[in-house]
Amino acid sequence: MSDATLWTALADPHRRAIVALLLERPRPVGEIVEACGLSQPSTSKHLRVLRDAGLVRVRQDAQRRVYALDPAPIAALDAWLTPYRKLWNESLDALGRRLDRTAEEPSDTPEAPTPKD
Repeated sequence: MSDATLWTALADPHRRAIVALLLERPRPVGEIVEACGLSQPSTSKHLRVLRDAGLVRVRQDAQRRVYALDPAPIAALDAWLTPYRKLWNESLDALGRRLDRTAEEPSDTPEAPTPKD
């Protein structure tokens, strides 16, 4: 599965909501429909996109279809994001150091007088 397919599948907010639900535990389609507030046909279309992208697996349980998150594509996306996460962490660390230095510097502005009763 290509990275573009994964990103395209996750671009839709409804599909991200479904992925978030499945992060908690596998769920039957009816439960996903109810939790997302979408119609059954619309939910099924979103699930098909997620399945085609390899993000979810489906198993038959009697008459129900139960969907579960497949962690492998998520791990691949996480690996792709690693260098960017490092970039953000370094930037946030630098900001934190700057804020610490600013907090330690004496203030040049005089304190405002407190009102007397």
